[in-house]
Amino acid sequence: MDFDFLKGLGQGGCEKYLDFLLWHYKVMDAFWFIRVEEKYGLTAAEDLNERVWGKVGQLGARGIRERFGITEKGLKGFTEALKLFPWAVLVGYDIKDEGDALVIEVPHCPAQEGRLRHGRGEYSCKDMHYSEFSWFAREIDPKIKVECLFAPPDPHPPELFCRWRFTVEP
Repeated sequence: MDFDFLKGLGQGGCEKYLDFLLWHYKVMDAFWFIRVEEKYGLTAAEDLNERVWGKVGQLGARGIRERFGITEKGLKGFTEALKLFPWAVLVGYDIKDEGDALVIEVPHCPAQEGRLRHGRGEYSCKDMHYSEFSWFAREIDPKIKVECLFAPPDPHPPELFCRWRFTVEP
């Protein structure tokens, strides 16, 4: 890839371009899901989403680890890599270090909020995120275990879409 065009943008322009890339990533994901749902139904879209995001998690973690030299294992390495994952940046995960566990909470989910704004209702994202987080974690450290405390279609408080817990097997 040729990134020479970035040199002429300056710091502010590079930040705007990065913001655009992340926004575009979110738009592409949303419309991919919507078009699959329209053509094949919600169940098929959710199934394909689970399969796609498992691979996205795996390759994302691998790419982050290699590009940014992350060698740390366990929850520390997982947190370090996750903070660089585009979807974590877009969503703004609330990451809580509980010592022997890491908890991620999602107060604002762009995908679910967008669906609700357009009258589509929430979709079941629990299996998709389980696949995404599991493959991401496995790429950092195979001993990391993922537990979903709640995520759609589970009931959840209005101020929180999902909560995940990560631990390391002894």
